[in-house]
Amino acid sequence: MSVYAAAFVVVVPAFCFLWWKIRDGRKIPTVAGKHVFITGCDTGFGNSAAKAFDRCGFRVLAGCLTEAGAAKLSEATSSHLKTTLLDVTNSDSVDKVAGWIQNEVGDKGLWGLINNAGVPGVIAPTDWLKIQHFRKPIAVNLMGLIHVTLALLPQIKRAKGRIVNVASIGGRVAVSGGGYFASKYGVQGFTDSLRRDMKAFGVKVSIIEPGLFQTGLADPERVLREKMEIFQQLPPTVKYQYGNDFVRKDAEKKQSLNERILNKDLSLVVWCMDHALTSRHPRSRYSAGWDAKFLWIPLSYMPTFVQDYALLKNKVNLANPHAT
Repeated sequence: MSVYAAAFVVVVPAFCFLWWKIRDGRKIPTVAGKHVFITGCDTGFGNSAAKAFDRCGFRVLAGCLTEAGAAKLSEATSSHLKTTLLDVTNSDSVDKVAGWIQNEVGDKGLWGLINNAGVPGVIAPTDWLKIQHFRKPIAVNLMGLIHVTLALLPQIKRAKGRIVNVASIGGRVAVSGGGYFASKYGVQGFTDSLRRDMKAFGVKVSIIEPGLFQTGLADPERVLREKMEIFQQLPPTVKYQYGNDFVRKDAEKKQSLNERILNKDLSLVVWCMDHALTSRHPRSRYSAGWDAKFLWIPLSYMPTFVQDYALLKNKVNLANPHAT
């Protein structure tokens, strides 16, 4: 390779990276007077984001599932933040909140929508589950997200604003059975099509893919309890196939992995939300957490046999996998 070719290989990538960093760091002039609506603000990412955006000057409209969650958030924030009760699975609730937001934002429109509300559902082997185990996470995480987006889209288009959908690395790599992963894969597809449809209207759409964070969704005691309850109701044949110690051994193995990769700093996700709302050039995708960046997302680009080997290596061997 000649000196000129070597210089080209070094200089061009360095220039592109520098240009990207400068472009990535440019912010909108001000957030004053801009309204942002966030779903799922009782706890977790939504709660942290509502407090952070209230402090930085946004007019935060916070959707909470419970009155207790709304009251607690109001106590911890300024008088500029307003809460409302929202059940994303209830059509009347979504329509009512859309009307309330219209009255709040007026002709300016809604600058930002953060679809954050989500539930994990039951996470267990697929042959343990019934159809009702899939319905709730899909109803909340996917259909609820779509419904809220459609209801608020006219107001977002009016403001040429931003839509931020909180998905998960579970939308790239399905590490277990259950409706959670199916719902997050669906969020990926909906967000991609929405982003392309909205470009012509000046609306920017981003997706956030958090790794494993210390929130209620990752509560190991809840996961173990739900899995044990389902195991006890399985037919004897299925119990025999998996073995009586499967739930305990599987929980121990997963807990050991979780302790190594668990992220405790929720602000990593809030930073992604903030950048998506305030950058002149928000990214299409954000990854939050070191496990997302260096484990799950790289794994999602690997050949299927590599993914299967990596995931199955961390599973408990079945006692009698061929029993009938």
